[in-house]
Amino acid sequence: MSDTSQQHAKWDAQLRKGTLELAVLAALEGQQKYGLELLNYFQQFDTLQITEGTLYPLLDRLKREGILTACWLQEGEQRPRKYYSLTDAGKQKLEFLKQRWVKTVADLSSLLTK
Repeated sequence: MSDTSQQHAKWDAQLRKGTLELAVLAALEGQQKYGLELLNYFQQFDTLQITEGTLYPLLDRLKREGILTACWLQEGEQRPRKYYSLTDAGKQKLEFLKQRWVKTVADLSSLLTK
């Protein structure tokens, strides 16, 4: 990998790190999902592809902070899965982060187009 490619990869990782919490909360808005379902969901987005080693610690932290709740559900003969959903505090945090994101994008767009 060239130096430029490495720099681009680092930049992508930093952007992803800064937006991942917002992405997870947005993915759970109005619905519950289990971990692998979230991983698969994020695969459709070039800049949000993450690993289990990144996602599960984030889910655990958000659960400890009261932003998410988790429950085990079993569908049919499948093994039980841990489903995550937003708490009321999580819904409030998502709304706050959405507003901040819109403002940040507007500010950056203004900077980049002047």
